[in-house]
Amino acid sequence: MQLGQIISDGGVVMLPLMVFSLIVIALVIERLIFWSKLNRNQLPIVRRVFKLYRQDNVYEALGYLQEQAKFPIARIFLAALALENPTPEEFRLALESEAQAELPTLRRFSTMFDTVISIAPLLGLLGTVLGLINSFSSLDMGNIGGSESAGVTGGISTALISTAAGLIVAISTLIFANMFRSLYQRQLAFIQEYGGQLELMYRHRYERGGATYASTR
Repeated sequence: MQLGQIISDGGVVMLPLMVFSLIVIALVIERLIFWSKLNRNQLPIVRRVFKLYRQDNVYEALGYLQEQAKFPIARIFLAALALENPTPEEFRLALESEAQAELPTLRRFSTMFDTVISIAPLLGLLGTVLGLINSFSSLDMGNIGGSESAGVTGGISTALISTAAGLIVAISTLIFANMFRSLYQRQLAFIQEYGGQLELMYRHRYERGGATYASTR
């Protein structure tokens, strides 16, 4: 069966299902590119910043973070290190507040994925119900064993196409949504781990009286 014939047999609900599937494909590609770049670059950024910080090259670290500001971890570190002579508590609050501000970026499109996962099966079921209604409405009760009953059977078969399509769209979206949710949880752990290490290093410098910063803004 050709794709065009499948779409035609699935009924009117196949159009929104196709639209949802195209949207999901585009969003999945965007998220895959985002997470690929993030996972490939963020650890080298952290290692370089920590190396510069331990060598007391604070201003060089700030300049490097500004160059890498397209990455969330760089923006989080920059928000704290750019403060002018903060207390350890202020430094911690800057890290935490900027980390919270980055959450929408990390969870981008999750609402859209959840919406498609919820709506796609319902649209498929709606298409099946409409197909069954059309099939049985054309049935002649006086010709149950005739050719019309075969048409009804075929109509039921094609009506189920919309349900299958809805489930395919929902299941595919769910797989990617769960994968991105897992990456999001890992990123939160990454931010907490290295943000905590940066805070600890700053506290040690502050206690030694070596915390001298100038705002870059």
